[in-house]
Amino acid sequence: MRDARRAWPDIAALGVSQIVGYGTLYYSFGIIAPAMARDIGWPTEWVFGALSVALLAGGLVSPWTGRWLDRFGAGRVMAAGSVAAAVALVAAALAPAAPAFVLALVAIEVASTFVQYGAAFPLLVQRHPGTAQRSILYLTLIAGFASTLFWPLTTWLHGTMSWREVYLVFAAMNVAVCLPIHLWLARRPKASALPTAEAEPVAPVAPARGLVPPSLRSRAFLLMGVAFAFQSLVVSSVLVHMLPILSALGLGLAGVMVSAVFGPAQVAGRFTLMVFGRDLSPLALAVISAALLPASLVLLAATAPSPVGAAVFAALFGIGNGLYSIVGGTLPLALFGSEGYGALQGRVTSIRLIVGSAAPFAFALASDWMGVGGGLLVTALLGCVAVAAFASVRLLLRRKGTRTLSSVSADVRLDQ
Repeated sequence: MRDARRAWPDIAALGVSQIVGYGTLYYSFGIIAPAMARDIGWPTEWVFGALSVALLAGGLVSPWTGRWLDRFGAGRVMAAGSVAAAVALVAAALAPAAPAFVLALVAIEVASTFVQYGAAFPLLVQRHPGTAQRSILYLTLIAGFASTLFWPLTTWLHGTMSWREVYLVFAAMNVAVCLPIHLWLARRPKASALPTAEAEPVAPVAPARGLVPPSLRSRAFLLMGVAFAFQSLVVSSVLVHMLPILSALGLGLAGVMVSAVFGPAQVAGRFTLMVFGRDLSPLALAVISAALLPASLVLLAATAPSPVGAAVFAALFGIGNGLYSIVGGTLPLALFGSEGYGALQGRVTSIRLIVGSAAPFAFALASDWMGVGGGLLVTALLGCVAVAAFASVRLLLRRKGTRTLSSVSADVRLDQ
C-alpha cells in the first residue's frame, strides 16, 4: 500500500504527458493529413505512405531505445524525447518541400518511441516494481482521454490556422508540458530508495525471469510478437483513419460525435477491468482485447451508415484498444519478468511499429480499391490472427506442463 501511494504522483504526471504525447504525435495526424497533402502537392495516400515509412523507422530504433531505457533510466530518455519531439514538429511545420517533410515525419515517429507507452511502462517498472502492473493500468486509464481531447482540439485548431501552425502549437506543448514532467521524473529518487517510517514488504509483480521457462521463451515470444503485430495492423489502420472512415460511410458531422465515444470507451473498459477483472490473467485479457477489435469492424461494416451501429463500433473498438494498451505492458512483464524489461519492451514496440507501419498506407489503398467496407472486413480478418496467436501461447504453456497464467493469478494480479 505504501508503494502504491508513492506511485500516484508519477502516474498522474505520466498520464498528462501521455495525453499530450499521443495527442500531438499520433491522433492528430489523420485530421490534418489531407491539408498536408495539398500543401506539398501529394495525393493523400502518399502522405499516409510517408507515415508508414516513419512508423517503420520508429520500429527499427525501438530496440536501441529499450536498451537506453535500462541503461540511462526511462525518465532521462523521456526528457530527451520531449525535446526531440518538439524539434521534429517544428521541422515538419517549416519543411519547404516533400523530402524535408518526410524526414521530419520520420523524426517525429522516432521521438515517439522515447516518450510514449514503450518508455512510460518501463519507467513505472523501474520506479515501482512491486505495483507495476497496477500502475500501468492506472496510467492507461488517464491516457485513454488523449483521443477524446485531441481529435476535437485538432479539428478546432485546424479550423482557425494552417496545419503548420497547429504543429508549432503542438511543439510548444511538448516543451511546456511534457519536458518539465519528464525532467522531474528523471531527477526524483526511485520510490524504493525513499526512506519510510517502517519497513513494508512489497510483493513482486511477477517473477524476475517471468513465468515462461527458458526452453519455451523463444516460441512464446514469437507467438506473442505475431499477435501484437496483427493487433497493431488493426489499430494503426483504424485510428489514423477514424474520422475519414466514418465520413466515407456517410455519417458526415455525426462521425465526429461518434468518434468521441472512442476515448471514454477506452477509459470505461480499463475502469471495468480495474473494478471487476482483478483476477483476470494478462493472457486471458489479451485474447479478449484481440477479439473485440475485429468484431467491432465487422459490426461497423454491416450497419453503416447507422449512427447507432457506428457508436457501438466506437465503444467496442475503444474497449478493445484500451485493453490492448494494458496488455502491451503487462503481458510481456508476466510472461518474461521484470529483468531487462526496458529492452524487452523495446523489442515488443519494434514488432508492433514495424508491422503496423504498413497499415495506414495499406488501408488507404485497400479502401480506394474495394471501398471502405471491404477494407474494414479485410482488416477484421487480419485481426483474427492475433486472437489465434494469443490462444496459441496459452496452449503452448499447457502442453509443456507450465503453470498457466490463470493458475498463477496470485503472482501477477493487477491489484498488487
